Amino acid sequence: MKNRLNRPRYTRRSSTLLAVYFFVALIIPNIVLLYTEPYSIWSAEASLLMPLGFYMIWSVALRRSGVMIWLAFPFIFFCAFQIVLLYLFGNSIIAADMLTNVLTTNPGEAGELLGNIYPSIIIVCVMYVPLLWFASREIGHRRYLSHTTRKNLALLGITLMAIGGLILIPAYRVSEDKRVLKTDIFPLNVFYNVKVSASEFRKMRDFQRTSGDFRFDARRAADAPGREIYVFVIGEASRAPSWQLYGYDRETNPRLSREAGVVVFRNLITQSNATHKSVPLILSSVGTDEHEELYRRRGLPALFNEAGFRTWFLSNQAPQGAMIDKLAHDADSVVYLRGQRYDMQLLDTMKRIVAQDRIHDLLFILHTYGSHFSYHQRYPREYAYFRPDNDVAIAAANLEMIRNAYDNSIRYTDDFLASTIDFLRREGCVSALLYCSDHGEDLLDDSRERFLHASPTTTFYQLWVASLAWFSPAYCRTFPEKVEAARNNSDAAATTHALFQTMAGMASVEGRFVDPTASLVSPDYDRTAPRRYLNDHNLAVPFPRTGMNDEDIANFRRHGIEF
Repeated sequence: MKNRLNRPRYTRRSSTLLAVYFFVALIIPNIVLLYTEPYSIWSAEASLLMPLGFYMIWSVALRRSGVMIWLAFPFIFFCAFQIVLLYLFGNSIIAADMLTNVLTTNPGEAGELLGNIYPSIIIVCVMYVPLLWFASREIGHRRYLSHTTRKNLALLGITLMAIGGLILIPAYRVSEDKRVLKTDIFPLNVFYNVKVSASEFRKMRDFQRTSGDFRFDARRAADAPGREIYVFVIGEASRAPSWQLYGYDRETNPRLSREAGVVVFRNLITQSNATHKSVPLILSSVGTDEHEELYRRRGLPALFNEAGFRTWFLSNQAPQGAMIDKLAHDADSVVYLRGQRYDMQLLDTMKRIVAQDRIHDLLFILHTYGSHFSYHQRYPREYAYFRPDNDVAIAAANLEMIRNAYDNSIRYTDDFLASTIDFLRREGCVSALLYCSDHGEDLLDDSRERFLHASPTTTFYQLWVASLAWFSPAYCRTFPEKVEAARNNSDAAATTHALFQTMAGMASVEGRFVDPTASLVSPDYDRTAPRRYLNDHNLAVPFPRTGMNDEDIANFRRHGIEF
């Protein structure tokens, strides 16, 4: 009898402690976000009180707290994800683009990243694995909460939620975009972002149907003697500040720096810092403020197909299940390289195709691996010019090796582009090359210790991308006005939106949605057009509103870039 009387007190006490462990562990990301996010005082208070109250209510909704904890696994997962994100980027909630990145990143890239952020993985395991283990134990032992504990925690939770709800009123009043629940309250904002990401996948899935009747009605506006070859190289994570051509103090462009015919576009910034969003925009005529049109229009391969070109999409990246693949498959031929991915293999493949096809005018779109992390693996060992360049964990203590490896990847890109130019020059036909990176990269550059790309808030290093053009001697003789326009526009304010139009202009292709005022090889290029960034919720916003700080703006101004 004595044991039966004592047992409920023990079980109730352990279940109560487990419930407290639950809501304390889950509120930790909210507390950290108070220090990392630019919340108003009202949003900060609401973002703490409302979730804490909700977690309290959730933990006592059933007598058996262990069951409620396992039912809360989605919340636990997002809390763990949020902590990893904060470790990686230093700020920002889990964004829709981040969720899309997770679902479209190939396992090899994911493994490379996870292997270098193990401290954050250890942290979340220490915080949440014991919680789930104790919850399982509570379920197995059939332990439960007392009626008094449930009532007290529920009343406290309801009170906190009510106070947080009232604080939302002034929070909305001071909010600029009036979207506090969607942007400031974790994890409500994450569930909203899950909805946004799911909507994007649905639109991607339906792309063939929604764009099935689309045509550019393309035509060639000028004929060139002999055949033409155009090469569009899409770089990966190649930031302009690490290119010698842009004033970097290391010799990362030894060959391109000696190439007299190269035109460097010095004032070009990306529309998005995530590959799955940036590359489709690059391949499309869609403006930054026309995002929904992305799913109704076909892209650059379709335009050149209609104009009579034979089109090839050669990729050094695995299929991602994203819009990149949809637009790529409009090309006549799509080739994904396998095995060890060094970008010079793209040139080798292109050489074989040109040797076999001496009849058609050709468009090649080369999607490179460029400077994607892990940088150490993006170039053969003989290109390890800057040493040491070991494959190391992401940490400030390893900055020298990280930067050396990244700069070596840029140097390898330099050799790849110069070799491609040499090949086109030797062909002797009318040809041109356009290169641009999809986005830049953070390399622990300042006190924020930001790293990689695709963060919900941007930086100078993620936005300013390397871009250049080259024209063969035959092209210069045939279309001197286009070459002259490119040189005149080398310092013109532009975004990656200009790339589709520039490729169309290079090949003298006209049609619906082809706009010469957005082409960098047109004398009519509009230097006054506003530049916009496509944010996480697919809204076109001015660049100063993308999360940059004053130091980022100052860095742009030092390089003559104004918004």
